[in-house]
Amino acid sequence: MKNLILSVAIVTLVAPAAFAAGRSPSAQSKPSTASAQTTPTKSTTKHAAAKTHVVNAEFVSYDATSKTVTLKDDKGQTSSAPVEGKAISEASHLKASEKVRVTCRDNASGEHQAVTDIRAVKS
Repeated sequence: MKNLILSVAIVTLVAPAAFAAGRSPSAQSKPSTASAQTTPTKSTTKHAAAKTHVVNAEFVSYDATSKTVTLKDDKGQTSSAPVEGKAISEASHLKASEKVRVTCRDNASGEHQAVTDIRAVKS
């Protein structure tokens, strides 16, 4: 009987502290190695600080070989830019003279680096 009371008392004292920490009692004794793996790499922090802007334009063409898109702005000037990420698959579905909304990634000087998103705009 004393063993049963002692077991209940230990569970009553240990279990709430273990669950409050978000772990089971058996997991508390195992060391965690996750903290050593959470350091961000250069490649993930490079684009996190990148500036972007959105442009409305007219789609002219997409070159799948060089992964570039050609767009015409509202003044009639055409320009080409590299395409990356999900914009690659989106650009392949567009048709010439279609109105689009483009998200561009810029460098620290504000110069265009790449198109990261391109979507058709319904008129």
